Amino acid sequence: MFRYFIYLGYDGTNYHGWQIQPNGASVQETLMKALSTFLRRQVEVVGAGRTDAGVHARLMVAHFDFETRLDVEEVTDKLNRLLPADIAVYRVCEVKPDAHARFDATYRTYKYYITTRKDPFNRMYAWRVFQSLDFDKMNEAAQTLFDYTDFTSFSKLHTDVKTNNCRIMYARWEQEAPDEWVFTIRADRFLRNMVRAVVGTLVEVGRGKLTVDGFRRVIEEKNRCSAGTSVPGHALFLVDIGYPDTLFEV
Repeated sequence: MFRYFIYLGYDGTNYHGWQIQPNGASVQETLMKALSTFLRRQVEVVGAGRTDAGVHARLMVAHFDFETRLDVEEVTDKLNRLLPADIAVYRVCEVKPDAHARFDATYRTYKYYITTRKDPFNRMYAWRVFQSLDFDKMNEAAQTLFDYTDFTSFSKLHTDVKTNNCRIMYARWEQEAPDEWVFTIRADRFLRNMVRAVVGTLVEVGRGKLTVDGFRRVIEEKNRCSAGTSVPGHALFLVDIGYPDTLFEV
């Protein structure tokens, strides 16, 4: 069997997330149908992770197996012809037979976009806030994330993971335009709903409703009820996933 990585991007507006759902369209199912149509047999696709309903991916990675070596350029072209306009395959590449899109990923990077003014052209991809935010304080609070590994306070309840430990590698707010800010966060793994909960709690700091020390206590309490509400998913993007170079030495 040969294993292939698919590098793709998607606008998540019309999907109930990456993972196959019993009642609702998913990116995973849409990709599997296109791939199975092209290869003329049922093909399973395993993603690098899950994105929630409405969340976008500038870069998602998935893998699939096939019994013969494929022309990766042809696969890329045919998939893009079969997929809807809101999903695009950037490239397909052969990897080692035991390479795994999810378990071999060394980091994931997300970006969350905030705007402080009404704009009809970014309303689908940025969250509008109506209060002024203290982004310096939000960055100060974000730096405390590096002091911890257990992020139970930012995890969706009743998930099936064995541990709530994550290693944060980068977390910072940056201004991209006079009225636009982006939060970039990178970690070896993320919990369900984690980024949206982190952003929601940082916004509480920016509004003056929570101190930096209070943000630290939220993490230490390991209680989802202590953290802020999850921000809307439409402004969240998965933007990068890293892998060891050795996976591609075939």
